[in-house]
Amino acid sequence: MRKIIALTSLLALGALGMACGDTANTNMANNANRANMANNANTMANTAANMANAAANAANAAANMANAAANAVGNAVNSARSNTSTTSNTTSNANS
Repeated sequence: MRKIIALTSLLALGALGMACGDTANTNMANNANRANMANNANTMANTAANMANAAANAANAAANMANAAANAVGNAVNSARSNTSTTSNTTSNANS
């Protein structure tokens, strides 16, 4: 009878140890999953930020090209005005 009680106690303690160990392992797995999810969220946020930066860079490049085109048109208009003014003055002086 003593042996049966001792074996039953040993089995109960072993089962308790396995149950506690399993809970710890489950907790560690859950914590690892949470860490992976946090890392994935950080990666996605960084990717979104990189995409936003790329879009901003493209918009800046487009704005720079528009400014360059506007400057070129402005310079052409100024050049045309200058040529017209010079021609008018030359014609006026020749007629005098």
